[in-house]
Amino acid sequence: MVDDPTDREPPSGEGPAGRPLPLSVRLLGAGVRSARTVTKAAGIDRAVEVAAEEAMVAAVQSEAVERALVRVLKGPVVEEAVQGAMESEAVKRALIDALDSELVDEVWQRLLASEETQKLIERIAEAPEIRAAISAQSVGFIEDIGHTIGETTRRLDGALERIVRRIFFRPRRSEPTERAGAVTRVLAFALDGLIVNLVFSGIAAIAALVGSFFSGNADGVSDIALVLGTGAWLSLWALYLVTFWSLAAQTPGMRFFGIRLGVEGRGLPPRRSLKRLVGLWLAAIPFGLGFIGIVFDERRRGWQDRLAGADVFYEEHKPAPAPWSTLDSVEPAGSEGAQTTKASGSRGLRPQHVAGPPIGG
Repeated sequence: MVDDPTDREPPSGEGPAGRPLPLSVRLLGAGVRSARTVTKAAGIDRAVEVAAEEAMVAAVQSEAVERALVRVLKGPVVEEAVQGAMESEAVKRALIDALDSELVDEVWQRLLASEETQKLIERIAEAPEIRAAISAQSVGFIEDIGHTIGETTRRLDGALERIVRRIFFRPRRSEPTERAGAVTRVLAFALDGLIVNLVFSGIAAIAALVGSFFSGNADGVSDIALVLGTGAWLSLWALYLVTFWSLAAQTPGMRFFGIRLGVEGRGLPPRRSLKRLVGLWLAAIPFGLGFIGIVFDERRRGWQDRLAGADVFYEEHKPAPAPWSTLDSVEPAGSEGAQTTKASGSRGLRPQHVAGPPIGG
């Protein structure tokens, strides 16, 4: 195979076209080659490389380079590069393949089975905030059931009132009212009776057990015990009603069905609570005729309400907001008025039990 004449290097004394080089050029080339040989033999070239490397490292580690890198990272170039990578189909496929791999499942299994994770779960479960939230949700769930039932009883209140007024040829109500009707009040009173009877049954069972233990007689209940038990039952009823009317203006049964006494302050004054109790018994004695005013009266008042000077209103129900809805929002940094807080506006979502206006006697 014949070599290409253009691939052959010219002799040291000749130029590219085969012409002889000037003497000065030949002397300079010989000097450069000699200098290369000397520097390689003496290790000068290695020292030059090390010095150049140290100079580059010092330049990279300098504050000027650091400031330049910070400017680049803060500029749009990095953001555009990251945005382009996120929009890349190859990156998406790589992330999906990584999430679907067995390695991720193994990492999760080891993480969930670790002792540190178990300790973290136990600490979260024992946190007072978690327990308070669970308790609040349980109470709120029961109240929601009561208010849902209360919505139905409100419609029944109006239907019963229209039927009774039509039977007795009384005029129909011209405008809707926020005062509680007969159906809702009867069901609330029945629930209160169930609570009182359960409490009294427990107390009576304990008393009977203690009495039979000391007397040794389990034949039955004597007349004296029956009279005392009836008196105790009536006393428990009176204490139950007066206590809740005075402290909260509503009994548990009234709270469940969403009704309350329309009074100023938190509860009905004790003296007026006693008057309402007396009016309740007086209304029940003549075969319940004292309660007819709940159907016929425009303000739905029975004798007990007139005597105490307090009407019974439907309670406005508002769902409790989430805990984070009452927090203040913070604007992101970099915007106008950065780090300025403003009210979230959710304070108006806090539940407020709105009772009707106070009614005089």
